[in-house]
Amino acid sequence: MNNAADIWKSVLRILREQFEMSEITLQTWFEDIRASELRDNILVLVTPAEFKKNVILTHHTQKINDALFALFSVPMSFELYTTEEFEGSLAPIIPDFSNYEEYSFEKFIVGSSNKFAHAAAKAVASAPGKTYNPLLIHGGSGLGKTHLLYAIAGTIKKNNPKAKITYIKSEDFTNELVSSIQSGTLPQFREKYRSSDILLVDDIQFIAGKESTQEEFFHTFNALHEAHRQIVLTSDRPPKEMAKLEERLKTRFEWGLLADIEPPDFETRMAIVSLKAQLIGLNLTTEQKELIANNVTANVRQLEGAVHKLLAYRDLLQDVDGLQAAERAIRDIFAENPWINPTPEFIIKAVAKYFEIDPEEIIGKDRSSKMVEPRKIAMYMVRDMTHESYPKMGKVFNRDHATVKYSVDSLEEQLKTDAVLREKIQDVKNSVLTP
Repeated sequence: MNNAADIWKSVLRILREQFEMSEITLQTWFEDIRASELRDNILVLVTPAEFKKNVILTHHTQKINDALFALFSVPMSFELYTTEEFEGSLAPIIPDFSNYEEYSFEKFIVGSSNKFAHAAAKAVASAPGKTYNPLLIHGGSGLGKTHLLYAIAGTIKKNNPKAKITYIKSEDFTNELVSSIQSGTLPQFREKYRSSDILLVDDIQFIAGKESTQEEFFHTFNALHEAHRQIVLTSDRPPKEMAKLEERLKTRFEWGLLADIEPPDFETRMAIVSLKAQLIGLNLTTEQKELIANNVTANVRQLEGAVHKLLAYRDLLQDVDGLQAAERAIRDIFAENPWINPTPEFIIKAVAKYFEIDPEEIIGKDRSSKMVEPRKIAMYMVRDMTHESYPKMGKVFNRDHATVKYSVDSLEEQLKTDAVLREKIQDVKNSVLTP
């Protein structure tokens, strides 16, 4: 999902390139800002100085919001804290689960791609700690994993207002752990998490490879599980594909229930478009809905973006009739957000960035061992994400189609047994599908 640091980098790029913000302004006020998390439609930012916070909020709020809208095509906002404000309390920034209607089970569109995860989440919400503990929901970005977390929390809070619910992004769990060690408040940190009735952790895959975080979470997990407290995790992949995750944590994550969410099918996409349009008071024709559902297929967030773009046409241009408005909305989203409908060239650049090489090296003649894996991964991902024909792929990679097909087939075979390779491909795919 939605790596806050990457989103902030994209915001800075838009401020620089589209809004022509000067390098002096960017370096003076924005250079040392840290992005903590993306919560709902709010990007949480941290700056080291109070005076910087005041200047940014006074002079740059609208530009940042506009950049976020340009990035997602959905109304977004940000919250800015000083480091002291952010780290002054160990309490995480938690959604208001007492007012959860927007992210309730009733607002979650159920289809063949997510009905199992939805049913599992409802079962956990109705009997926390008694069944499916832990519950791990995994799937790509923007498919509704966080929505289900909020729905679980909201339902439990409604049924038991006294329940102690703790929601945290795994990256923030790491940051809090580091802060508590530095400030000598590790016992309080442990007490906060281990006294929870419900622990909800988003993007748990990010603790992989972090030894101290894994150690701490291992003991937190054990304490809660032994006390029959409910644990719900989300990730972008199943535990077996988290190559750097400790085996003991993989085992524990698989103790309960694994529920995957796939990209929505056409019928589900139609239902999502209809509901989102209804919620914002936008009347769409069946043809407009079908056009969006047929062309925006990767995730729910992108469908919402298309609907909100149509709303902008209606409010700003008084133009929402017929297919032309929908076509323009989709065309604008594709133009602004290449990860929605990635081209082979876009995928090759993402692979090159991951392996810290030049894209030209992937399509070039270099046959050295360091190029074998990146090139095969690039070929596999282009085939998987664009369904391009092998002859056309051959032209992209400057190779005959038989060579490309052999590379793709051999990598598919390797993926069956190579968890590290699966993790690499998932990481690159995430970078392609998110801003």
